[in-house]
Amino acid sequence: MAPRKKTEEKEKPAPKATGDEAADMILNYLRKHVLTLIRAIDISANLHNAVTKAATTKILKDLHERNEIEGRAAGKQSVYHAIQNPEDSITPEALAALEAKTIDLRTRAAAVQSTAKTLRATLATLNSMLSTADLVAEVTAMEVEKADILGRLESLRAGKAKKVTKRERDEVERAWEKWGKIARKRQKLSKEVWEYVDTCLDDAGQDREQKAGVRESLGLDE
Repeated sequence: MAPRKKTEEKEKPAPKATGDEAADMILNYLRKHVLTLIRAIDISANLHNAVTKAATTKILKDLHERNEIEGRAAGKQSVYHAIQNPEDSITPEALAALEAKTIDLRTRAAAVQSTAKTLRATLATLNSMLSTADLVAEVTAMEVEKADILGRLESLRAGKAKKVTKRERDEVERAWEKWGKIARKRQKLSKEVWEYVDTCLDDAGQDREQKAGVRESLGLDE
């Protein structure tokens, strides 16, 4: 009986790296693990045997003799690691600058938190007097009433409506004066509060855009 033909070809092993290619692979591996002491057998295994153990041992020895890597004896074997580039380590000056920046940021954060606390207290005080929503509602009602009065006035001038009595006119004037005083008081209070808040924001190092956001959140321009 004739032998059966194989339907699948046997997978060929991947070619081994040699020469400069193998040396570059080993150097790159050591640089990725710069603080680790590694044996030749481990490097070869972690490179999936792309470089044989024997070749790895020889390359490591050559690199060490050329002072391109560090090596030392560890029992019956040698261990190696890459030489750390001094330029990659942070200088004392850079560390000092980072520490100073950290302290500055912490100080600014504390100032912002203090300002936020003050603003919340100020807002609570304002709301306890007369809320912005209530003031807007009252002003809107007054505008409607004013429009109604002006409409009646036009009718009077045209002789098409009854004359407004003195009592009605006095009531309107009193209401207008009352809410006008409240509005002016509110405006004055808002101005004083904002002057204080603006000073706090300056101390906290806030810029113009951040100030505008705070003013809008307080509803001082409504």
